[in-house]
Amino acid sequence: MPDEELKQVRAFDIVGNIAVVKIPEKLLPKKQLIGQALMQVHHHVRTVLNQTTPVRGEFRTRKLEVIAGEPRTETTHREGGCSFKVDLAKVYFSPRLATERLRVTKQIKPGEVVTNLFAGVGCYSVLIAKHSEAIKIYSIDKNPAAVNYMRENTRINKVGARVVPILGDARDVVKTRLMGKADRVLMPLPELAREFFDVALLALKPEGGVVHFYDFGKEPELFGPSLEFVRAAAATKGKKVELLGSRAIRSYATRVYHIVLDLKIT
Repeated sequence: MPDEELKQVRAFDIVGNIAVVKIPEKLLPKKQLIGQALMQVHHHVRTVLNQTTPVRGEFRTRKLEVIAGEPRTETTHREGGCSFKVDLAKVYFSPRLATERLRVTKQIKPGEVVTNLFAGVGCYSVLIAKHSEAIKIYSIDKNPAAVNYMRENTRINKVGARVVPILGDARDVVKTRLMGKADRVLMPLPELAREFFDVALLALKPEGGVVHFYDFGKEPELFGPSLEFVRAAAATKGKKVELLGSRAIRSYATRVYHIVLDLKIT
């Protein structure tokens, strides 16, 4: 392939032994060539998938086609000393959040109760159980496939005594089962964080706690609008917000970033 074509092939992800790439329309006639090249360079890769649609829908899934290797979408991904079984066609999973997952895990204090509003296949929850002394991690997701994998991942990593997988809408689950239980709440789904911030406040213990609030920030004010939102929303519930830290996790679009605010709520 000439250099001008190679430059059009965007960065790819490797999840377990599956590589996922987004091939531009002009290069689709060469998709098998690209897939074979990826397998030659990365010897442990057994399957190469081309992502043919954006991440979308209620469960944030995407359409994938096999362009090289074994015809499958399920794999086992290893991260932070843990193993995660995942089907990339049925659930959302990003290996690019590994650093962020570990960063949050290191903040957990002994004896904490953690509620994860959008737990997916359980990556945050399993890592927290494996590498901290949290006594309970409630892990909610409304995608049945994700919860099935979450249950499997808690078993694989032997953390079933502390990780509690729950199938359902986070708002309903918190209101009926988990109100006022958490020392810390995770909201690792920026698309829904503002809609569910009131749920995070309900999940915290009456004396308050910590919320990891994920959102999208635009340059030049990456964090200001998000911080203004959480402070105003918390004030309507009689709560105060202290910013413990902020971080741009990754680029999402032109001048738009996936960000996180670590918030102390009192």
